[in-house]
Amino acid sequence: MDIHHQHPNLLEWNELIEQAMVDPSSEPILNLAEDSDGEYDAVFIGGGAGGRFGAAYMKAMGGRPLIIDAWPFLGGSCPHQACVPHHLFSEAAEELDRMKWFSGQLFFPDFDADRASILDLIHLFRAGRGTAHAFMNWQTKEQLDVDYVLNAHATIVNSTTVSAAGRTFRARNLVLGMGARPVWPDIPGLDLHGVHDFVTLVEELDYEPQSCVIIGGSKVAMEYGSFFHATGCSTTIVSRSALMRTRSLHHIDEDLRLYVVDGMRKRGMTVLEGAHPVRVNGEDGRVVSVTVRLESGDEVDIPTDFVFMGTGERPLVQQAQEVLGIEINDSGRVVVDKRMRSSVPGVYAIGDMIDGPMEMFKARKSGVTAARNIMGEDLEFDFSEYPDSLHTTYEVSWVGLTEAEAREAYDDVIIIQMPPTVKGLDTEHLPLPCAEGTMLYAFSKPELSGFQKLVVDADSRRVLGAHHVGYGAKDAFQYLDYLIHRPEGLTIDTLGWMNELFLNPEHFVQLSRLRAGNAVLRDL
Repeated sequence: MDIHHQHPNLLEWNELIEQAMVDPSSEPILNLAEDSDGEYDAVFIGGGAGGRFGAAYMKAMGGRPLIIDAWPFLGGSCPHQACVPHHLFSEAAEELDRMKWFSGQLFFPDFDADRASILDLIHLFRAGRGTAHAFMNWQTKEQLDVDYVLNAHATIVNSTTVSAAGRTFRARNLVLGMGARPVWPDIPGLDLHGVHDFVTLVEELDYEPQSCVIIGGSKVAMEYGSFFHATGCSTTIVSRSALMRTRSLHHIDEDLRLYVVDGMRKRGMTVLEGAHPVRVNGEDGRVVSVTVRLESGDEVDIPTDFVFMGTGERPLVQQAQEVLGIEINDSGRVVVDKRMRSSVPGVYAIGDMIDGPMEMFKARKSGVTAARNIMGEDLEFDFSEYPDSLHTTYEVSWVGLTEAEAREAYDDVIIIQMPPTVKGLDTEHLPLPCAEGTMLYAFSKPELSGFQKLVVDADSRRVLGAHHVGYGAKDAFQYLDYLIHRPEGLTIDTLGWMNELFLNPEHFVQLSRLRAGNAVLRDL
């Protein structure tokens, strides 16, 4: 289907995408300029966040990009199966958590767990996800002027040639952005009905789970587990490592970690750290329990009708490895330098194909980095330092060094923290830090009002790290990240002289102001 001279609106795009999704024999969707037989500056294999942003930036610079994607839409897994449903579910978990804590109090009705349905939220998501797909297809064609071939698998012929939709495309460069898929460990019983990961959850779940065992301690495990439990589905997390201590997470302050994990347990979740799943047990083809070896060495059977796999993802590298001989590291990811160049000249890799956080900022910026280098710039992207966040029923945000890391690297470190760690202060009754989203907690359940910590080098007065549990701080941490990592950094004096808005989500502005007048800084 050639749509280059057509201009579908969002509704028409939505219908076109839905038809392609339900019909395996549907034809490719071609948006190609008349001179598409010529050489492209780059073919982006994969139209997810990295490919779409990289191609758009290249086009804006006067380059000639082409995107090829197997799905009939652009945007990749984020709006279709990954981050968008996760954010929907996390928002629902936040709302449900508040309703449960205030059940029958103030203006809250009695909490009815029967009305909180995992299936209902999945159906809500599936009914609405096509809007994002339609918009990205429309925008990339009509506003960004990027050529693309959708609903067609790309076959790499060599480092300058790709075939798709019965055509052959030549390019000076290839940019690999095929994404990643969940990977499951080798545990007996994972073929039973009732075992899901974040992909199959939104595509295949066909019953309302009553209890859940989550295998793995990843972000996905914590976030989806908190959602499941908030709906009334009793949830157990089985993790080999301590939660928030997996290799994929960096700079996790121990006090923040304890607040988060203790909060999960306080809400009734069972968290088994240092535990190993042995097998998933079934009857009549359905999950009935999971056998777990505890840290003590004892084995227990945990009854459940639902197993959720939160054990990570692996990139789709096989074709590139076999055809191009591209270098792959021990974690199965493409080895690249800071310009996103692989071991094969003219071949770049981006997004979930490479090491580093599997986050949207890395996908988009790595795609743009590849595009800008292809177009002649000498640009590096270092994604080793970045702000991070996850959701339980709270937003959890952090950036920079932990207190422990700072004390290893600096001689004099001070901490600004709320609630403070002062012996005998009775801080479980302190309604701070309270802000947007936790005001009701602050006045009735102060121990739930959140946590914050600012880490400062007392000698230079520079902020080294910030850590927050609550709501509404994620946006602020984007800017804290930039300010902290500038060459001149961010001092407690500058932070304390910013303008706070009411009880600003991270509280760091007004608390810094209370200490900034001291020539010799002290903890607060």
